Amino acid sequence: MKKMKNLSSILKKHSGRDSRGHVSMRHQGGRHKRFYRTIDWLRDKDDIPAIVSSIEYDPNRSSDIALLTYRDGEKRYVIAPVGLTVGQAVASGETVDIKIGNALPLRSIPIGTIVHNLEIKPGSGAQMVRSAGSSAVVLAKDQDSIQIKLPSGEIRVFHGGCKATIGQIGNVDRKNQVIGKAGRSRHMGRRPTVRGVAQNPRSHPHGGGEGRSGIGMPSPKSPWGKPTLGKRTRKRVKYSDQFIVSRKKK
Repeated sequence: MKKMKNLSSILKKHSGRDSRGHVSMRHQGGRHKRFYRTIDWLRDKDDIPAIVSSIEYDPNRSSDIALLTYRDGEKRYVIAPVGLTVGQAVASGETVDIKIGNALPLRSIPIGTIVHNLEIKPGSGAQMVRSAGSSAVVLAKDQDSIQIKLPSGEIRVFHGGCKATIGQIGNVDRKNQVIGKAGRSRHMGRRPTVRGVAQNPRSHPHGGGEGRSGIGMPSPKSPWGKPTLGKRTRKRVKYSDQFIVSRKKK
């Protein structure tokens, strides 16, 4: 089925350049022309049933997408979970059934349910657990504090008003996908990556030396001379750390 014209627009190419035209992100460029599909992350048409019109490929994300046709005639794209089929009825709201593809506030979802498309704040739209094959689990409830086990293994507290969608995201086998040839990577917008030790010493701190040589001491460096490979770059304390119950297992 063809994409919906009013739900798609041409995705501009930036090729890793900033507003001045300078390369700000390496190894990007080329890429096949793409249309961006507008995804309904909010699922805010509560208690209005919809039918799945089609399951479609989306070049902008790892998962497939589903086109929903609501009873009032409006159409929207959503992420397609495992088991969602064409012709199936889905809905969102406080009191809808616990079925694949339905979106509910976390306070209305039973413990042990597999979910995806999690909101971080109520009404913010889905921001977590959105890639192919991923899912989270509702672990515990304490009034409006809901504990969720994320795909990383981290257990985090969410507000009961945050919406989530029932089920695991589809296209589970994507992680086993074989690119097959260099040209396919170029179609995806990925330019070649060259190892630092294969470059000359003016281009990279790891470059130079006679014959094959290691990266040297005292520590591995980025192309700009910053310590890397094990160097911590995240801030020690983030505002959201207070919501972490258990960190991911190493």
